[in-house]
Amino acid sequence: MNFRRATQADCGLLAELNHQLIRDEGHRNPMTVPELEERMAVWLADGYVAVLFQEGKEVVAYAVYREEPEKIYLRHLFVVRERRRQGIGRQAVELLRSKIWPPGRRLTVDVLVHNTPTVAFWRAMGYQDYALTLEILPEAGMTSL
Repeated sequence: MNFRRATQADCGLLAELNHQLIRDEGHRNPMTVPELEERMAVWLADGYVAVLFQEGKEVVAYAVYREEPEKIYLRHLFVVRERRRQGIGRQAVELLRSKIWPPGRRLTVDVLVHNTPTVAFWRAMGYQDYALTLEILPEAGMTSL
Protein backbone atom coordinates (compact mmCIF):
# COMPACT_ATOMS: atom_id res chain seq x y z
CA MET A 1 0.00 0.00 0.00
CA ASN A 2 1.24 3.48 -0.90
CA PHE A 3 0.35 6.76 0.74
CA ARG A 4 0.56 10.43 -0.02
CA ARG A 5 -0.23 13.63 1.76
CA ALA A 6 -3.49 15.12 0.53
CA THR A 7 -3.66 18.65 -0.82
CA GLN A 8 -6.42 21.21 -1.18
CA ALA A 9 -7.12 19.65 -4.59
CA ASP A 10 -8.17 16.45 -2.78
CA CYS A 11 -10.82 18.12 -0.61
CA GLY A 12 -13.70 16.96 -2.84
CA LEU A 13 -12.60 13.33 -2.59
CA LEU A 14 -11.97 13.65 1.15
CA ALA A 15 -15.45 15.15 1.60
CA GLU A 16 -17.07 12.22 -0.25
CA LEU A 17 -15.17 9.75 1.93
CA ASN A 18 -15.96 11.76 5.07
CA HIS A 19 -19.66 11.68 4.16
CA GLN A 20 -19.47 7.87 3.96
CA LEU A 21 -17.66 7.78 7.30
CA ILE A 22 -20.36 9.86 8.98
CA ARG A 23 -23.11 7.59 7.65
CA ASP A 24 -21.27 4.34 8.40
CA GLU A 25 -20.46 5.22 12.00
CA GLY A 26 -23.95 6.51 12.75
CA HIS A 27 -22.80 10.04 13.55
CA ARG A 28 -25.43 12.78 13.88
CA ASN A 29 -23.49 15.24 11.70
CA PRO A 30 -26.00 16.51 9.07
CA MET A 31 -23.42 18.22 6.81
CA THR A 32 -23.69 17.80 3.05
CA VAL A 33 -20.75 16.82 0.85
CA PRO A 34 -20.17 20.47 -0.25
CA GLU A 35 -20.20 21.57 3.40
CA LEU A 36 -17.76 18.81 4.29
CA GLU A 37 -15.51 19.86 1.41
CA GLU A 38 -15.43 23.42 2.71
CA ARG A 39 -14.71 22.19 6.26
CA MET A 40 -11.92 19.93 5.01
CA ALA A 41 -10.30 22.84 3.14
CA VAL A 42 -10.36 24.89 6.35
CA TRP A 43 -8.90 22.03 8.36
CA LEU A 44 -6.04 21.51 5.90
CA ALA A 45 -5.29 25.23 5.93
CA ASP A 46 -5.43 25.31 9.73
CA GLY A 47 -3.00 22.60 10.82
CA TYR A 48 -4.68 19.29 10.09
CA VAL A 49 -2.95 16.84 7.77
CA ALA A 50 -4.77 14.37 5.53
CA VAL A 51 -3.17 11.24 4.12
CA LEU A 52 -4.60 9.16 1.28
CA PHE A 53 -3.77 5.45 1.24
CA GLN A 54 -3.78 3.78 -2.16
CA GLU A 55 -3.38 0.39 -3.75
CA GLY A 56 -2.28 1.17 -7.26
CA LYS A 57 -4.34 4.21 -8.23
CA GLU A 58 -7.30 3.21 -6.06
CA VAL A 59 -7.83 5.19 -2.86
CA VAL A 60 -8.64 2.59 -0.19
CA ALA A 61 -8.46 4.71 2.98
CA TYR A 62 -7.74 8.13 4.38
CA ALA A 63 -6.65 9.64 7.67
CA VAL A 64 -6.91 13.16 9.06
CA TYR A 65 -4.81 14.10 12.07
CA ARG A 66 -3.34 17.03 13.93
CA GLU A 67 0.11 17.08 15.51
CA GLU A 68 0.27 18.85 18.84
CA PRO A 69 3.35 19.23 21.04
CA GLU A 70 2.32 16.47 23.44
CA LYS A 71 0.14 14.28 21.24
CA ILE A 72 -1.17 13.36 17.83
CA TYR A 73 -4.94 13.51 17.55
CA LEU A 74 -6.33 11.23 14.85
CA ARG A 75 -9.61 12.82 13.80
CA HIS A 76 -10.54 10.37 11.03
CA LEU A 77 -9.45 7.00 9.78
CA PHE A 78 -11.71 5.57 7.12
CA VAL A 79 -11.47 2.50 4.90
CA VAL A 80 -13.74 2.47 1.85
CA ARG A 81 -16.70 0.14 2.25
CA GLU A 82 -15.81 -2.46 -0.36
CA ARG A 83 -12.24 -2.84 1.00
CA ARG A 84 -13.01 -3.43 4.68
CA ARG A 85 -11.98 -6.57 6.56
CA GLN A 86 -8.85 -6.90 4.38
CA GLY A 87 -6.27 -5.49 6.80
CA ILE A 88 -6.19 -2.04 5.19
CA GLY A 89 -7.02 -0.16 8.40
CA ARG A 90 -4.27 -2.00 10.25
CA GLN A 91 -1.78 -1.28 7.45
CA ALA A 92 -2.76 2.40 7.44
CA VAL A 93 -2.22 2.70 11.20
CA GLU A 94 1.11 0.90 10.93
CA LEU A 95 2.22 3.31 8.17
CA LEU A 96 1.12 6.31 10.20
CA ARG A 97 3.08 5.06 13.21
CA SER A 98 6.21 3.91 11.36
CA LYS A 99 6.58 6.33 8.43
CA ILE A 100 4.52 9.46 9.09
CA TRP A 101 4.17 10.29 12.79
CA PRO A 102 7.20 11.12 14.91
CA PRO A 103 7.86 8.57 17.67
CA GLY A 104 7.34 9.24 21.33
CA ARG A 105 4.01 11.07 21.18
CA ARG A 106 0.77 10.18 22.90
CA LEU A 107 -1.72 9.00 20.25
CA THR A 108 -5.44 9.74 20.66
CA VAL A 109 -8.59 8.95 18.71
CA ASP A 110 -12.28 9.50 19.51
CA VAL A 111 -14.79 6.73 18.78
CA LEU A 112 -18.57 6.76 19.15
CA VAL A 113 -19.39 4.32 21.95
CA HIS A 114 -22.16 2.59 19.97
CA ASN A 115 -19.70 1.83 17.15
CA THR A 116 -18.52 -1.41 18.73
CA PRO A 117 -16.60 -2.79 15.71
CA THR A 118 -14.51 0.38 15.59
CA VAL A 119 -13.96 0.37 19.35
CA ALA A 120 -12.73 -3.23 19.00
CA PHE A 121 -10.44 -2.25 16.09
CA TRP A 122 -8.74 0.52 18.07
CA ARG A 123 -8.30 -1.69 21.11
CA ALA A 124 -6.71 -4.34 18.86
CA MET A 125 -4.34 -1.63 17.58
CA GLY A 126 -3.15 -1.04 21.16
CA TYR A 127 -5.29 1.95 22.13
CA GLN A 128 -6.73 1.91 25.64
CA ASP A 129 -9.89 3.46 27.03
CA TYR A 130 -9.19 6.84 28.61
CA ALA A 131 -12.40 8.92 28.77
CA LEU A 132 -16.10 8.68 28.10
CA THR A 133 -18.13 11.74 27.12
CA LEU A 134 -21.70 11.78 28.42
CA GLU A 135 -24.41 14.14 27.19
CA ILE A 136 -28.00 15.27 27.49
CA LEU A 137 -29.45 16.39 24.19
CA PRO A 138 -31.60 19.56 24.18
CA GLU A 139 -34.66 17.71 22.89
CA ALA A 140 -34.39 15.24 25.76
CA GLY A 141 -35.43 18.02 28.11
CA MET A 142 -34.96 18.12 31.83
CA THR A 143 -36.14 15.38 34.10
CA SER A 144 -36.81 15.82 37.76
CA LEU A 145 -34.32 14.18 40.07
